[in-house]
Amino acid sequence: MRVLISGASGLVGSALSEFLRAKGYEVRSLVRRKPVVSTEFFWEPEIGELDPLALVGVNAVVHLAGENIADRRWSESHKQRVVKSRISGTSLLAECLAALPLKPQLFLSASAIGFYGDRGAEELDESSLVGTGFLAETTQRWEAATLAAEHAGIRTVRIRIGLVLSRKGGALKKMLLPFKLGVGGVLGSGNQYMSWIALNDLVRIIDFAISNQSIKGSINAVSPEPITNREFTKALAGELHRPAIFPVPAFMLRLIFGEMADALLLSSARVMPRALQNAGFTFNSPTLSQALK
Repeated sequence: MRVLISGASGLVGSALSEFLRAKGYEVRSLVRRKPVVSTEFFWEPEIGELDPLALVGVNAVVHLAGENIADRRWSESHKQRVVKSRISGTSLLAECLAALPLKPQLFLSASAIGFYGDRGAEELDESSLVGTGFLAETTQRWEAATLAAEHAGIRTVRIRIGLVLSRKGGALKKMLLPFKLGVGGVLGSGNQYMSWIALNDLVRIIDFAISNQSIKGSINAVSPEPITNREFTKALAGELHRPAIFPVPAFMLRLIFGEMADALLLSSARVMPRALQNAGFTFNSPTLSQALK
């Protein structure tokens, strides 16, 4: 099995590469610098450049690359980079795969639960309609960019990823220090739902999609037990044996983070992994306490 991965150096991509190599897969990666090993291939999606040798004999393509949406306060230019990085890379891969005489079995493209927007306590699954706002609109366009591959007969999976939990990176790594210092706390009302996934389970979900022919279309990569921010705060503080008595009011979050506060920290999405459950996927860490341990 030959798998080509974009974003292979990121939190999810590096864990996935290690996991698949341990299974005996040949893992290739797309890089935006000069390749230094035989399994690396150059691409520059913003100018439509991709080394065609990267696709030769590939069974599956896993597309994870994209501008980080949470590494800085949003500006109009940053938002444009977020949109362009997702759509240009996805479109380039989908169109190149569609044009191949010998096509891969699978094109799996990252997406996000931002698709659903801010929906309060409404229970959401893959049949739920798209939400409103910048993230929902961006994600809808991101997913639409995969259609060239799907229309060419390639099994296409759009994996809507929730908050990825890992001590190695992402949001949890940023939370650990303040919580260890005892200054963690509830964000806003604390009633907003957080739909999360342990990194190990996310890697297993991608592997499950690679090997399971019944998986196609959009799937939610989240734990079956979404929780509120208040519950998350209590669980993380308890696991670290620290108090969490410093709530951060919504107005302060908006002052610090601007538009990003409402989109990422205060919005609520209670998302269920219905497609995965129906396909028989078993989570290693279905509950937050198991994931944090």
